[in-house]
Amino acid sequence: MIGSEQFQIEILDHLSDVSAADWNALLSPDAGPFLRHEFLSALEETGCVGGNTGWQVAHLVLKQDGQLIGAIPMYLKQHSYGEFVFDWSWAQAYEQQGMNYYPKALCAIPFTPVQSSRILCSPESDVVEIQNALIGGLKTLLAENHLSSVHILFPMTNQAKVLKEQGFLLRDSVQFHWHNQDFQSFEEFLSALTMKRRKNIRREREQVAKEAITFRHVPGKESTDQDWEFFFDCYQNTYLEHHSTPYLNESFFKLWEKRMPDNLHLIIAEKDGIPIAASLLVVDRSLGKVFGRYWGAKVYIPCLHFETAYYQAIEYCIAEGIQTFEGGAQGEHKMARGFLPTTIQSAHLIKDPRFAKAIEHFLNREHQGIGAYVDELAEHSPLKSTKVQL
Repeated sequence: MIGSEQFQIEILDHLSDVSAADWNALLSPDAGPFLRHEFLSALEETGCVGGNTGWQVAHLVLKQDGQLIGAIPMYLKQHSYGEFVFDWSWAQAYEQQGMNYYPKALCAIPFTPVQSSRILCSPESDVVEIQNALIGGLKTLLAENHLSSVHILFPMTNQAKVLKEQGFLLRDSVQFHWHNQDFQSFEEFLSALTMKRRKNIRREREQVAKEAITFRHVPGKESTDQDWEFFFDCYQNTYLEHHSTPYLNESFFKLWEKRMPDNLHLIIAEKDGIPIAASLLVVDRSLGKVFGRYWGAKVYIPCLHFETAYYQAIEYCIAEGIQTFEGGAQGEHKMARGFLPTTIQSAHLIKDPRFAKAIEHFLNREHQGIGAYVDELAEHSPLKSTKVQL
């Protein structure tokens, strides 16, 4: 425990050490569904984090007179898998100098590249004071333990600014998001695109349509165990095709559905009445957002991925009045499907001053490169130009 007369900072080995009500009371309106106690504790209870996964649970919490008033979801990592911010080269550089990069402290939502609050504060307390206390706790943790660094992935912009002021280095990432312009139909969405993109999407949808494939939309509260078992088979198959192992297990998805059914929406593709593919949407109606999380198929059909994971999701957003569809990390191919680039940041604190300086130089160069990359992407926007032609 780290503390003063006013605050006490603790490390939790299990999120179940605090109640769902106390944790969720810290969540701001922009927190989103992935920071909820129900989601994070489900990861722990089903063994997706903890144990020998390389994700040691170490949530940082701030208390005052025994009352939880602040927190940071945190893990001690023995690798860099499942983060979507790639620092393998940093680890390699450490090893070349005979130093250990792992374990490192990671403040993030496991396997989830979504921007949201990372420093959670009670709305009834002094937010600045809580942020400073928790950031101070992170710095103490780094200084007094065998950790190389602290990494805070995808905080909100205002928190990234605070972290920079506290000595953290900021790193840019590019994601691709779809934005609703109050479209009344998919055709109206297509009309906002350039002719090339419009024709490409129609051609892709026609390829799926000629296979006589139908789609079943299943809200979480109407889903069955059979639906989730099929979805997991598809999800797992995607990893097997890439000679990899899935981060999440079937028990997690079933527990997640039981705890947060209103936030989940399955899209299941069927051919001749037999399910062949599926994708999962996480819905946050309060923020007007949908997050595309996972997809998989049992058979290969050209363009089925685009239809199941993107076009059906866009139709869902239009029908439900959802304003933003976040399609996940990376993938500039999404631009051809109407998504636009968005730059978000992560914050990094490196203990060794020599490596901190070297990484700072690297990030400055990378920042310039990403800026040029985003500018180049803007020149290939899928949307029609709004410039007046003379």
